[in-house]
Amino acid sequence: MAGLPLSTGLDLALRGGLGVVLLGLAALLLRDHARSTAARLGAFFALGVVAFTVCAVPGFSLRAAPWAAPLLALAAANNLVFWLFARALFDDGFRPRAWHAALWALIAALGVIDGWGPFPHGSAASQVIAAALALEALAFAVWAAVQTIASWSADLVEPRRRLRVVIVVSCGGFIAATALGNLLSIGQRGLAQTAILAAIAGTVAWSLLRIGASGTLFSSATEAGKSIRPAAPLEPADHRLAAALDHAIDVDRVYRQEGLTIGQLAQRLQVPEHRLRRMINGALGQRNFASFLNRYRIAEAKSALADPEQAAVPILTIALDAGFNSLGPFNRAFKAETGVTPTVFRREALANPNTAGRFSKSA
Repeated sequence: MAGLPLSTGLDLALRGGLGVVLLGLAALLLRDHARSTAARLGAFFALGVVAFTVCAVPGFSLRAAPWAAPLLALAAANNLVFWLFARALFDDGFRPRAWHAALWALIAALGVIDGWGPFPHGSAASQVIAAALALEALAFAVWAAVQTIASWSADLVEPRRRLRVVIVVSCGGFIAATALGNLLSIGQRGLAQTAILAAIAGTVAWSLLRIGASGTLFSSATEAGKSIRPAAPLEPADHRLAAALDHAIDVDRVYRQEGLTIGQLAQRLQVPEHRLRRMINGALGQRNFASFLNRYRIAEAKSALADPEQAAVPILTIALDAGFNSLGPFNRAFKAETGVTPTVFRREALANPNTAGRFSKSA
């Protein structure tokens, strides 16, 4: 790097090292967790960050040639990938949809146009596209943060709960700060930005690999039955808690309480929240409190829908009685569990009661 200013040389060296680390992280995620949606999106996000580090080199966009289109596309749409990654990482039931891919393609196309499209740099059209890209980046960063924080209390996996803070504060904060800087025309490309990004990438990579190695991060939610059955041996001190939880679910049917939180249930059982969280996650194998409750709610709804004496009861009434607060969440959770809508389930179950048991993805 002879002839280059020291800061420029350090910047390029740091970008190169960052690229190697992120490409290695992507390879490890795909090698060890290829079947995990979160791991695949994490690898894709890492590739996008690599593309961003290249595109953020001062003067890159001015020298961009057609061969740079993939890098521009990956960098521009990576804020959407970050949101998808956060969703998949902290929501075991999340799956990308076709419209996500279509939106990614749209944002990527804008990024390519902004980099070497037909509009002169600094023109009105170029400024509009740049502003649109900055706004979408800010929107996805805020959206990811809001959703990650909103579902934090229901997360039963303690290492993943701690990881939420790392993801939101570091990645989301960097994306939002960069987007605001671009909007206000105060963004700077240089050694400071690269150093911050390298520190964030290193922290996130270390956290993902450390927690991922324990098998708790990229696992799927385990199935729950009608009654509580330990997924791991209980400590002697936890047997009473297991019995009390079993009674609260099977006898008191606390899952019927709309908006029940794990804190409220812990208060009802007179135990610390962290102890109940550890019980449901470690001993019962559940990863999310809402999903844990929904298993019982859906089981009760299935029983009611298959009951000829309740054939005239509206599905909304059955959903509300089971503990759901509206029909939309009930329909989504019911179809995720059974593969069919409540209407189809009721029709098939009433026509042939022997078929009701086959509507279960866990069967």
